[in-house]
Amino acid sequence: MAEVILMPRLSDTMTEGVIAAWHKKVGDSVKKGDLLAEIETDKATMELESYQEGTLLHVGAQNGGKLQVNDLLAIIGKAGEDVSALVAQNGGGAAPAPAAKEAPAAENKPAEAAPAAAAAAPSLDLANMEEVVLMPRLSDTMTEGVIANWVKKVGDIVNKGDILAEIETDKATMELESYKNGTLLYTGANAGEKIAVNDLLAIIGDKAKVNVDQIVAAAKGGGAAAPAAAPAAEQPKAQASAPAAASAPAAAQEVVNEGRIFASPLAKKVAADKGIDLKYVKGSGDNGRIIKNDVENFQPSAQPAASKPAASASAASAPAAPAGQVSFEEVPVTQMRKTIARRLSESLFTAPHFYLTMSIDMDACVAARGKMNENAKVKISFNDLVLKATALALKQHPKVNSSWLGDKIRINHHVNIGVAVAVDEGLLVPVVRFADTKSLSQITVEVKDYAQKAKDKKLQPSDWEGSTFTISNLGMFGIDQFTAIINPPDACILAVGGISQEPVVKNGAIVPGNVMKVTLSCDHRVVDGATGAAFLQTLKNLLEEPLRMLI
Repeated sequence: MAEVILMPRLSDTMTEGVIAAWHKKVGDSVKKGDLLAEIETDKATMELESYQEGTLLHVGAQNGGKLQVNDLLAIIGKAGEDVSALVAQNGGGAAPAPAAKEAPAAENKPAEAAPAAAAAAPSLDLANMEEVVLMPRLSDTMTEGVIANWVKKVGDIVNKGDILAEIETDKATMELESYKNGTLLYTGANAGEKIAVNDLLAIIGDKAKVNVDQIVAAAKGGGAAAPAAAPAAEQPKAQASAPAAASAPAAAQEVVNEGRIFASPLAKKVAADKGIDLKYVKGSGDNGRIIKNDVENFQPSAQPAASKPAASASAASAPAAPAGQVSFEEVPVTQMRKTIARRLSESLFTAPHFYLTMSIDMDACVAARGKMNENAKVKISFNDLVLKATALALKQHPKVNSSWLGDKIRINHHVNIGVAVAVDEGLLVPVVRFADTKSLSQITVEVKDYAQKAKDKKLQPSDWEGSTFTISNLGMFGIDQFTAIINPPDACILAVGGISQEPVVKNGAIVPGNVMKVTLSCDHRVVDGATGAAFLQTLKNLLEEPLRMLI
């Protein structure tokens, strides 16, 4: 008997999904584990695997089509099997019919649609219009996004999978891919401007068939006059920006790469280390891809030369400030910094914090790490040992592995540890999932991968969601001890200091020892002092006798 597959809920906030690509076609044979389709959710594009075997008999939507959660996505069964009853039962055959009937009507009456635009504009359902791209929610805490860069310009042809823009969220700068084909007819903001989640971001379609003014008017909640005034408003902006554009012709002429820049990860790292902007570097790899040698052999020429007159002009117009004069600069607050400020302020002033500090003898860990790294393929760090020991301690003290949810406390049975990673714009907390079940080498590889992704701004929302406990380690910066602010909704966070050599008493004698101090910040609404102290005692025992981690 044929089996129905409904659109799954692939994230906690997902209400609908867009079919980014079908990897199987109707009539194809499907096995368990085969990739059926790529589904674009509100947070990421995810692969959907089949959990059934048979023949793909029906699909609920074509590429680019939207389906609500629990709508009919596909039917898999025996070749030639009649699935019409299942399609009708699940509403799979009802939706396409009106669309097919309405299409000719729209084509036959273009003149009638135009006069009615002003009256109908406010009632348009933008969320269900294929031509409309709304600002997506790219993270669980995102409320607005800043357009870091438009990769496509109005008038450009856009294909599915093309990068439309780079969006700066509260946690990272992410690339937004198009899931439609057509022409970019409108952009809702210029580079550097903000757009709230679900506001009009862009319009993509056929210029002859899409009434842009009507859609823009509906998005603004006004009449047809608003779009009409837009060109007049844009004209002064263009005139005002003309002198600025004319003042830097030399730099513009030297730009080799525009839009999305294709470069190897190693080339990007070398360029970042050397402070080289890749838009000035010519690539020698496949399809102009920039490789390591291109960056290492890059010689700045016209671009620095063009900047010298500007520098000398500014120096002439602004004489050096005399000693003792107040001087400062103000920089806009990034989306990430705003979110850090908001969430940590809420945590500190809402959750009653208390702090427990303990000194741990790390001699055994130092010795064990040295032996493990002698022949290891990946080098295990002290942070990896702390993370593994913390995960095992949390299994023994589930109250510390809890979350405050207002009217209830969630005691988590799984251990997902967030690892604070410093980036230039602030702080990201990717999550090592089920850390108690992973080996030290697995933890090492995962943490290093997350750290690199964070620095390259490649983390996805799924990478930083779902932590049950957080670790913040500043030991590598020479910090002996500090207190951290709890990362809600977690109940605790562990602040890890560096390992320092201090005199300790062993067997009645004072000897040099390797000592590390850790401080546990606890939410007193969830964790009491004795509970937190018992957790730290278990953590101390595991680190002072690391063989216990193998039991």
